[in-house]
Formats: sequence, structure tokens, C-alpha cells
Amino acid sequence: MRKRAGIILIEDGKLALIERHKQGRHYFAFPGGGVDEGETDEEAAVREAEEELGIRVEILHKAAEVHRLNKCDQVYFRVKRVGGEFGTGAGEEYGEPNPEHGTYQPMWMPIEEISHNNVVPPGLAEFVVRSCKEGWKAETEIVFER
Repeated sequence: MRKRAGIILIEDGKLALIERHKQGRHYFAFPGGGVDEGETDEEAAVREAEEELGIRVEILHKAAEVHRLNKCDQVYFRVKRVGGEFGTGAGEEYGEPNPEHGTYQPMWMPIEEISHNNVVPPGLAEFVVRSCKEGWKAETEIVFER
């Protein structure tokens, strides 16, 4: 499996997420996707934000690494929006509806609601809630998931 890169975008006390319905599951995912060959993690995160959300972002810092047993590693960057219109993503996931890939709906979730919803990966969601309350640290958080 290839490495994944994603973003953490917070505006007005809300976190940008992708609402997903896939194979009978309903959950909310951080925007992001696979790192292509020859692409840096940062480049992948910026590209995925544009594909999935329709916005251009600037990397603030590497906020977290998520490590999962027998799954690919993931890296997440705190970003700020520098252009584009939220919700106008045109990535391949927005093509013809496909039951195998499910649905993708960009949305904003208030920080106080994150803990009450199925936001994945859960360790990253907990880290975001904690960082919004306690302040963001300069060093990268390492999150281990099952």
C-alpha cells in the first residue's frame, strides 16, 4: 500500500472533512489520499485538498503521523486556505456514482462535535480536538491506530 498524505484545515471553529457512505458504513474522513511516485508528502496533501475540496492550501506544519498495523503510514499537515471555493472538488472520486467507492461530500464539522461522530482515523480526531483546546505544538504528534 502506498503512503497517504492529508490535511487538517480549521476555519471558524470547524474542521474540513469528507462525509463518506461506503459499503454500509457512514463516517467522516480527513481530506487526503495517496502520495504519487516522485511527489513529496506536502505536494500530495496540497493536490488532494484541491481535488477533494476545490481549494488551494498552504502548508503550516506537519502536525501528525498515523501508523497502523499492516496498513500504510499516513501524514497530516495543518494548512490554511489561500484560494478556491470549498466544495468544488473535481477529483476522480466525484465521477459517476460507484457503489464500491461510495459517496464523497465535503463538509464542515464544529470542533465540539468531532468526538460525537465517527471521524477517522479516531486517534487523529482526538489529537485535533485536544490541540484545539490546549494549543498546537510545533513537533509532530505520532498516533498509533489498530
